[in-house]
Amino acid sequence: MEIEALRLRGFRNYEALDAAFVPGVNLILGDNAQGKTNLLEALVYLSTGRGFRTRREQELIRFGADFADLEADIAGAERTHTLRAVLFQGRRPRQLYKNGVKEKSFAALSGTLTTVLFCPEDLLILKAGAEKRRRFLDFALCQLRPGYEKALGEYQRLLEHKSRLVKDWRERPEYLDVLPDFNLRLCQFGAAIIAYRANYLEKLSRLSEAYHRDFSGGKETLRLSYRTVSTVENPLAPRLEIERALLAHQETHLRAELEAGQCLTGPHRDDFEVELNGVSLKSFGSQGQVRTAAISLKLSERDIFRDDTGEMPVLLLDDVLSELDAGRQDYLINQLRGGQVLITCCESRTCPNLGAVLHIAAGAKTGWELGTCKEAL
Repeated sequence: MEIEALRLRGFRNYEALDAAFVPGVNLILGDNAQGKTNLLEALVYLSTGRGFRTRREQELIRFGADFADLEADIAGAERTHTLRAVLFQGRRPRQLYKNGVKEKSFAALSGTLTTVLFCPEDLLILKAGAEKRRRFLDFALCQLRPGYEKALGEYQRLLEHKSRLVKDWRERPEYLDVLPDFNLRLCQFGAAIIAYRANYLEKLSRLSEAYHRDFSGGKETLRLSYRTVSTVENPLAPRLEIERALLAHQETHLRAELEAGQCLTGPHRDDFEVELNGVSLKSFGSQGQVRTAAISLKLSERDIFRDDTGEMPVLLLDDVLSELDAGRQDYLINQLRGGQVLITCCESRTCPNLGAVLHIAAGAKTGWELGTCKEAL
C-alpha cells in the first residue's frame, strides 16, 4: 500500500498543497511549526476518519477558511483509489468520497488506506494513565478489525445508558428493572473487546520485545502484560467464558456501582503494563528508553498489519529521531526498508537510501527532490 499523491486545500495551515510521494522513504523537511505534522495528520484523517491531535473537526480547517478539502491517491495491491474528505465550518456534516462516489459514512473508506503513526505524543502511551493505552489499542484495532470497531461502538453506547441508570436510579427506581439487561449486553460486547485486545497484545508483546532487544543491543527486555477485569483469569479464553467472568464481576460490584452512581467494572477500565528488565517503564524508564519502547510498539504494529492483511501499511514518523543515541538512530533507519515511510525532520543529517525529500515552509511546498537524498535527514 502506497500514497502516490496528496492534495490539501484549507487544511490546518495549508492554503493549498499538491505533493507526490515515492514508494520507499519520503523525508518531509522543514523548520518547526511549518506544517510537517499537519501533513501527516491529513493522511491519518483519510486513514481513520479523525485527526490524531484533536477531536473537533473545526480545528482542522484553516483559520478564515469555510472548508477543508483533503484528497489522496492510494495504490493498493489490485488498483489505485482516490479518497477525499471535505470538512465544513459549523454543523454542516463532512462529505466523504471514494473514487469520486459520495459515501454515507467512513465505513466505506475504511481499510483503503492504513497507516501506523509515531508522534512525540505517543510517549504518553507509556508514561501517562490507562486512557492513553486504551486509545492506542482502539486506534490500531479499529483499522485492523472492523468487528472490533462495531463492538466498541456498541459497548460505548450501552455504557452511556447504564451510566445514566446507576446515576439516577434513586429518582427513578424503575431503572433497576432494566439494569440486568444492560449488564448482559455490556458483558457480551465487553467479552468481544477483551478477546480482540488480548490477542492483539499477545502478538504486540512478542514482536516489540524482539525490536526493543535489537534496539538496545540485547541489553533490555521489553514485556507487555494485559490488565482487565479481575475475574477474567484468561483473556485468551473463548468469549463465552469471558462473558461469564464479566457477569460474575458485575454481580459482585452491583451495590458499589449503585452507591457510587457510576460504572465501576468492564473493559472501559482496561490497561496494559509495560516492563523493562522486569521493572515498570512508566516509573523508571529514561526518556530514551521510553522513546525506543514506543517506536518498537509502532514497528510491531506495522508488522501485525502486514501479516494479517498481506499489505504493508504506510509508516508515518513525526520527529522520531529526537533523544535517540547514534546507535539507536542507525538501527531505526535500517528498519525503514520495505514499505512506504513518511518521516518528518527539522535538521539535515546523513541518512542513506532515502528516496525523496519534500521541503515544507509556512504551510507550502518549497521544493521536492528525488535521488539526491544523501544529505537529507
